[in-house]
Amino acid sequence: MGWRVRAIRGATTVPENSVSAIREAVHELLDELEAHNRLDPNEIVSITFSVTRDLDAAFPATIARERPHWSNVPLFDVQQMHVEGSMERCIRFLIHFNTPDPDVEIYHPYLRQARSLRPDWSLAQAALAQKSAVKAH
Repeated sequence: MGWRVRAIRGATTVPENSVSAIREAVHELLDELEAHNRLDPNEIVSITFSVTRDLDAAFPATIARERPHWSNVPLFDVQQMHVEGSMERCIRFLIHFNTPDPDVEIYHPYLRQARSLRPDWSLAQAALAQKSAVKAH
């Protein structure tokens, strides 16, 4: 079988609408992504970041471009559709990437209060992260 496009989802929250809070959360989210996924920035098709309407101090894509080897990754920011009662100050991403391994294990990072968005994945991701940590030692 040849190369295949796969996707990774993830999310986090920030305590306030500030450049520093958004920068810290985006880097933490992408650090977690890179720590648990075999992801080569050259194989990323595109990344869409969405933010809730209460976050407008910084573009997550601009922050992501600060990372080594991410300057040529196609990045896009959008505002998340507002639904009354939904999570506030939330940053999400959807990453499409090419892989020669159609069975590659994917870790979807959900951090901080965003863990509650996908509690089913949070448990599975914790097990996968623990398995990866054991392999590293």
